Amino acid sequence: MSCAEPVGFAAAFLTTASFVPQAWLTFRTRDVSGISLGMYSAFTLGVALWLLYGLSLRAWPVVVANAITLALALAILVMKLRFGRRPPG
Repeated sequence: MSCAEPVGFAAAFLTTASFVPQAWLTFRTRDVSGISLGMYSAFTLGVALWLLYGLSLRAWPVVVANAITLALALAILVMKLRFGRRPPG
């Protein structure tokens, strides 16, 4: 393991872990009213591209972090599509 890899794993852990509370809140409440479909679609596509980039370089911190974040982002995006069209009431 190179000297840079622990830094990469620490960064990957922190950025992915920081995403979990928001994802958990969204799963729990199913409130997606504050989530922009356009932004979240672009974000999810960007994370998928980071995952492909990490895989192509065999950069495991990038792969692990983006695989987890992609799963969470896709779940929230699906919830936005499913629950985001409820009429106010």
